[in-house]
Amino acid sequence: MNENKYDVIVIGAGPAGYPASIRAAQNGLTVACIDEWKNRDGSHSYGGTCLNAGCIPSKVLLESSELYFRSKSEFKEHGVVIDKVGLDLGVMQARKGNIVRQLTRGIEALLKSNGVEAIRGHGHLIDGTTVEVTDAEGKRKMVHGDNIILATGSMPMALPEAPLHNSLVVDSWGALEFEEVPERLGVIGSGVVGLELGSVWQRLGSKVVILEALGDFLPMVDLDVAREVHRSLRGQGLDIRLDARVTGTAIGENDVTVTYIVDGESHNLEVDRLVVCVGRRPFTDGLFGENAGVELDNRGFICVDNSCRTAVPTVWAIGDVVRGPMLAHKGTEEGVMVADLIAGKFGEVSYKIIPSVIYTSPEVSWVGETEAEVKASGIAYKVGTFPFLANSRAKSMDQSKGLVKLIAAQDDNGILGVHIVGPLAGELIAEAVLAMEFSASVEDLQRTMHAHPTLSEALHEAALSADGNAIHMINN
Repeated sequence: MNENKYDVIVIGAGPAGYPASIRAAQNGLTVACIDEWKNRDGSHSYGGTCLNAGCIPSKVLLESSELYFRSKSEFKEHGVVIDKVGLDLGVMQARKGNIVRQLTRGIEALLKSNGVEAIRGHGHLIDGTTVEVTDAEGKRKMVHGDNIILATGSMPMALPEAPLHNSLVVDSWGALEFEEVPERLGVIGSGVVGLELGSVWQRLGSKVVILEALGDFLPMVDLDVAREVHRSLRGQGLDIRLDARVTGTAIGENDVTVTYIVDGESHNLEVDRLVVCVGRRPFTDGLFGENAGVELDNRGFICVDNSCRTAVPTVWAIGDVVRGPMLAHKGTEEGVMVADLIAGKFGEVSYKIIPSVIYTSPEVSWVGETEAEVKASGIAYKVGTFPFLANSRAKSMDQSKGLVKLIAAQDDNGILGVHIVGPLAGELIAEAVLAMEFSASVEDLQRTMHAHPTLSEALHEAALSADGNAIHMINN
C-alpha cells in the first residue's frame, strides 16, 4: 500500500475535523488528519479555534471571573464572609492555559489511539483525491485519498474602521490573553462573543462599553428572552450602546479613541483596550488549487448539499466553513454524519434542532423557532412561560433571574421552540432538544416527572403554562 494513500483525508482538526477523523477510523477506514494550527508561541496543538482560542478558554475565564465576582458581591448573602477578595490574573490565565493544554493533548491522544495519522502542515486541495501538504519548514508532499473532508473552520472578521494594532486593538483571541485588567475596555459587537468577553472583564473590574451597529439586541434570540438578557446585563454594569456604528479609531500611546455615530451624531469613546468581534468568516485561505472544483457562495462558504457533499463527489465540507450556524457541536455532528456516509452507513443531521448557548450570567439558550418566526409562518400557536423567580432550586442558588419560554403548535401540541435565560440554561436546553428530536408533544413534557427541587422543573412548568395549568404560578 502507498504510504501516502488513505481512504479518508481530513483537513482541519477542530471540533468538526477531529471527530470526523475518529469516526472514520472507527468505521475501519484509513485516515489522515492534516492540521496547521499554531499558538502564539509557535507551538502546534489540535482542537482548532474552539479549544485553543475560543469556546474553551473563554468558558474557563467566564467561570473564574464569575466566582471572583460572586465572592465579592454575593457570598455574604449566603453567610460566607470573606474579609478581602483578591485577584491574581496570572494564576487565572495559567489555569486557563493548563486546561486548554490538557484538552488539546487529549485530542492528539484520541487520534493516535484510533489509528488516525496526524499530519502537521497546511493542506491544499489539488483535486478530488489529492492534497498537497506544506509543513512548518516549507517542505511539501502529496497525499491521496478516496474521500477528502474539508474542515478548516473560521476566523474573526476584520473591521476596516478598527484595524488590529498590537495589544491595543485585538480580536477575540487577543481579548483572552490580557495580562492586566483594562480600566476601560471597548467591545465592538454585542453578539455571543462580545457579550461573553465583555462579561469576563467587567466582572474582573473593567468599565466595559459595548458598541453595536444594529438597533436590535440579540436579534437571533426570542424577543422576550433578549429583553430579559439586555436588562440583566445592563444591571450588572455592562454599558451596551445599540445603533452605534463605528467610523474610525485613533491609536494613542496607551489608549484608543473610537469614533462612532448614533442617530446621525458623532461620538468619541476613549478606552485602554479595544476588542473587535463583529463576526467570523469561513477560513479557506490557500485551500484550493486551480483544479479543485469546489464552489463557494457569495459569502465565501463552501457550497454543499444536506449531506455536506460538495460539487466534487469525493470532496465533503463540514463545520464553520459551510452554511448554518458556526457552532462546534453542529460541526461535530456533520463530521460524524459524513464519516458514516463515506463508510456506507446511515448519516443525518437535524438542522432544525440545533441548540445555541450564550455563557453570560444568566446563561441564554434556545432551540427551534422564536415566537416571531412562528407567528410569521401563520401557524396557530400557544406559549407557556415560567420565571426562575418561582423555582425553588434557583432561589436557593440565588440565581433566580430569567425565565423559560416554550412555543407549541395549537393543533398537534408539537414543540416549535424553547428559549431559556437563567441559571445553567446551557444544560437545561438539552431536555428540550431531546424532546424535539423525538417529536415529543407539550403534553409529553407535562406528564414527565421532574425531580424536586431542580432547575428543570421550570421547563416542566412552562409546558404546563402553555395550557394554563402551571402549578407554581398564578394563571390568568
